[in-house]
Amino acid sequence: MSENIKYLPGREPHPRETRRIYRNINRVGYDPSIKCFMKDGGYETLKKVIKMEPADVINEVKKSGLRGRGGAGFPTGVKWTFIPKGNTKPVYLVCNCDESEPGTFKDRFIVHQDPHQLLEGMIIACYAVQAHYAVFYIREEFPEAAKIMSKAIEEAEAKGFLGKNILKSGFDLQIIVHRGAGAYICGEETGLINSIEGERPYPRIKPPFFPAAIGLWGCPTIVNNVESLCQVRQVMLRGAEAYAQEGAQRSPGTRIIGVSGDVKRPGVYEFVSGSISYGELLYEVCGGPKRGRKFKAIIPGGASAKVMRCDEVLKDRNPDGSVKEISVFDIPMDLDSIARFGSMSGSGGVIVMDDTRSMPHILNNLNRFFAWESCGQCSPCREGNPWMLKLSTRICNGQGSPEDVDLLKDVADNICGRTVCAFGEACSWPTQAFTTKFRDEFLALTKPINALKPHSEEAAEACKFLTRED
Repeated sequence: MSENIKYLPGREPHPRETRRIYRNINRVGYDPSIKCFMKDGGYETLKKVIKMEPADVINEVKKSGLRGRGGAGFPTGVKWTFIPKGNTKPVYLVCNCDESEPGTFKDRFIVHQDPHQLLEGMIIACYAVQAHYAVFYIREEFPEAAKIMSKAIEEAEAKGFLGKNILKSGFDLQIIVHRGAGAYICGEETGLINSIEGERPYPRIKPPFFPAAIGLWGCPTIVNNVESLCQVRQVMLRGAEAYAQEGAQRSPGTRIIGVSGDVKRPGVYEFVSGSISYGELLYEVCGGPKRGRKFKAIIPGGASAKVMRCDEVLKDRNPDGSVKEISVFDIPMDLDSIARFGSMSGSGGVIVMDDTRSMPHILNNLNRFFAWESCGQCSPCREGNPWMLKLSTRICNGQGSPEDVDLLKDVADNICGRTVCAFGEACSWPTQAFTTKFRDEFLALTKPINALKPHSEEAAEACKFLTRED
């Protein structure tokens, strides 16, 4: 592949970036066609892989240390080995392109501008797990991306990379595009599987419904994220050893990060895992805060990750065991470091807030999203999300009492860990973190007298002689 690459003016990579997955994004003269992809070395990796034993491909991915890029960070090769030994049922692979986490916008660029990179990764993964049928699941809000992917599949079939007897190897594979209806819960793998089957996207109980054992139509199913499948191609292109040596020891390879909010240069960037800190990202790459402002907080992994204060003093350990004080700006950007301080890198969406932002109003906005997106299967989510929204709205409207702040956190505490899927954590973590780290802002919007005030017209009528204005 030629490395003499030119990018569109104003879209050039930052010097700190290492573009592997995003190598062709915003590239001058590059288009989504298979002709352009093959001219740049596309499908050559598949030609090599198709001659290998499937078990050898899985072992190569395991040796690379590749971890999923969809949010959970589970080792990709290990996930593939969960298909039951001696399985006689069909095996399916699903590419999750739902990308519905607020603050996350990395995968859609791959589909729009370099779809064959993803297709090659999907085909390699299907060959490794011996799946002869795969589904590219994409949310309804990406209609153009669905068209681009459908065309890419047709082009790959015409060239013999999909369909019957791929590259005369005896391996057959069909890939279809399935458009979801735009529900956040479909980002959860078992909810997504129910959606494909035409059912309500209720997440399934695990165990027993681990997709690798009981997935699509009751058969073993592997669900991988868009970026994860592109990374599979990189592993097989570069080799497991070379891949494992690049980046953080426990999360090698590159990571795509989407930055939004109050910075001078928001956008999508690709870095070697652990090669840059949050401070370097926000100040050096993204240009720092807007004029006259200061960074106040960041959400490091999409809306469901716990917020981090920028002025918070954190405790970390040196290699010799001594304790040192650091800030969020000193934390390396890999899959594990931020987790030591109570948050997560999640889906790679960094949301930045400066000192002009009201934390109660931001939480209220998040609560409105999660209340709308709850599937309603579990009582804690179904009842707790609207309750949290009512409480945060009451506080933001100046009608809350100090006790409402404690009640808001208490509701969140009673959702977390009590639901079928991780939506319980996704919706409750923001409330837990915001009300704890910015408690003073919430209390500033409340009044003790409001504890005596009714919060409905019916209650006001019944209590009109019992309450008074302060």
